Amino acid sequence: MIERADLMVGPRGRRLCLEMAAALARATRTPEGDEYLGAALFSAYHLDPGAGSARVILRASADEPDEADPCPTPADVARLLNAMPLDGLDADVLLVGLRAAVDSARYWQEPDGEDVLAATPQVRASLSRVAGSVASSVSAAWWMTPIERTTQASVVFDDPASPVQPSVQAASVILSRWRDRTIEEEARAQRERPVDPGAAWSGTWWSTPPRELTRTSRRLGAHGPVGLWLVEDGYNWDRASVRAIDPPAEASVYEVDGPDAWSELCHRFPLEVTASRRHDWFRTTGAAHRWVIPDWVRVADEFDAVHVTTTGYLTTAGRPVAVEEDTSSVLAGWNPDETYWLTEPPAATEAHQRWQRLDDDTWQEDPPFR
Repeated sequence: MIERADLMVGPRGRRLCLEMAAALARATRTPEGDEYLGAALFSAYHLDPGAGSARVILRASADEPDEADPCPTPADVARLLNAMPLDGLDADVLLVGLRAAVDSARYWQEPDGEDVLAATPQVRASLSRVAGSVASSVSAAWWMTPIERTTQASVVFDDPASPVQPSVQAASVILSRWRDRTIEEEARAQRERPVDPGAAWSGTWWSTPPRELTRTSRRLGAHGPVGLWLVEDGYNWDRASVRAIDPPAEASVYEVDGPDAWSELCHRFPLEVTASRRHDWFRTTGAAHRWVIPDWVRVADEFDAVHVTTTGYLTTAGRPVAVEEDTSSVLAGWNPDETYWLTEPPAATEAHQRWQRLDDDTWQEDPPFR
């Protein structure tokens, strides 16, 4: 079972619980739920670093008299959350809440107002109640499990403008070029970028292997692959190709099931990226450390793939993870239940499937041609 406390340690886990509470409030449409939604909205707005500029409140009519926006405190939000029933936490609601928590991740600027709200002591204490309901849900049991080898599938969204397209090159070539580019970027950043972590500078912020590699996730029955739903920094794609992947039984997969596993991977295969990640990761974590990521070329010498469990994502993503006394890392740009293949896994013999998004909460497989 998932531990309740595990969902409170990281920003994505706390955001998951906040989004679950909102999803349940919208589903019930009770006066108490509506009051909670309004309080959470305005409290998050006032806590957002972009309030009034990057984030604004639009009124229904310009003719309405100017009135001060409500200013509920985190204590008000916590009180309303404590009184809200938590019935109806089924698989669909869990998936919707998880998708919202993933979609709102950002590692190139400060946490948004909802992340700040969820981290306040009052709301964090109240969200522990939501975390308990999530942790005890049978529908969330797969979040802790390692790679599900029998139903792996890759998802490629329709986006001709995207620089990340499937590659026909060997994985070893992709990894070697990635390492050369990363080392070059770090050397250039050391020469050209300021050492002040608070300087207005941005660059590469992710810690994934090169995205041209094959990426897979498990299938969730009629919902399709997890990779259709849970995508950081997505672009509202509405069509995708899905291809079954048949991992060899002997494939060696490193499991990132929490911060300790990510720390160990970075400790064993460190690649320094302090100069190139310093400014983005300071903004998102508030920490000014020496930063490393895994050297994926060296990781590939020992493992065929790396899988981040959903619980591993929720407990690790977006927070500084200690690697050495003065060195940390950030799990950034990964998706829950995502496996990066550092070698070429064989495709299954079945044909590609086409999927389309019908609305925010529905993906559907296209009917096959007959």
